[in-house]
Amino acid sequence: MSGILFHKYGGEDLDSYYPIRPECQADVPKVRFKARAGKTLSARRWHAAFSEDGHLDIAKVLRRIQRGGIHPSIKGLVWEFLLGCYDPNSTFEERNQIRQQRRQQYAAWKTECQNIVPIIGSGKFITAAIVTDDDGTISDKKVLQWMLGLHQIGLDVVRTDRSLVFYESETNQAKLWDVLAIYSWVDNDIGYVQGMNDICSPMIVLLENEADAFWCFEHTMRRLRENFRTNTGMIGVQSQLSTLSQIIRTIDPKLHQHLA
Repeated sequence: MSGILFHKYGGEDLDSYYPIRPECQADVPKVRFKARAGKTLSARRWHAAFSEDGHLDIAKVLRRIQRGGIHPSIKGLVWEFLLGCYDPNSTFEERNQIRQQRRQQYAAWKTECQNIVPIIGSGKFITAAIVTDDDGTISDKKVLQWMLGLHQIGLDVVRTDRSLVFYESETNQAKLWDVLAIYSWVDNDIGYVQGMNDICSPMIVLLENEADAFWCFEHTMRRLRENFRTNTGMIGVQSQLSTLSQIIRTIDPKLHQHLA
């Protein structure tokens, strides 16, 4: 998360966009990246990359990002394109329609979840289990499995980016919990796995609208979800590392021994 912080940019204190709690200042690693005037993708350069009807010159944007990164004032907007939420060839009107449809869909899913667990959307969240594996009052296995994981999401939310002033607010913590809880309801095949909180957190910070943050996270998980799939006690990324280990052992036994 600290990777989204900036230093000075043309006299502007970019650290103020994502302030660190005073007591955590000494523990947060210094960010080496520095925004550079004339090279960093600024709000002006970003708006200039769109045609009159809204087509984005993504090649120009990527070149600018490669040269100097993204100004924090527009980072959320840019990420929506980089993460695949919107097609650069779409128009302003098309994206507005998609955005509204997605917000409505998210609201519908949120209502489904609220009907089961009313604390969702209340600005609060849970860190204690609300059901047990042998709860005989819940016959729907999907509902039971989902509810079993809600307190773990809460425990992880409390530990997420604690150095940021942003997460001193319980409302902001609850926003992260809501998004993760609703995602685990929608993608019940994978559900929630520890680590998803760290992927989702920057999107909660960058995007004010909760539904927009959810869809950024959902599009990111389309690429990453298999890394979180658990089979016979092994998480997907662990399985990939095990396969990589076997390949290295075959190709370069000395390197494998060194890494081991």
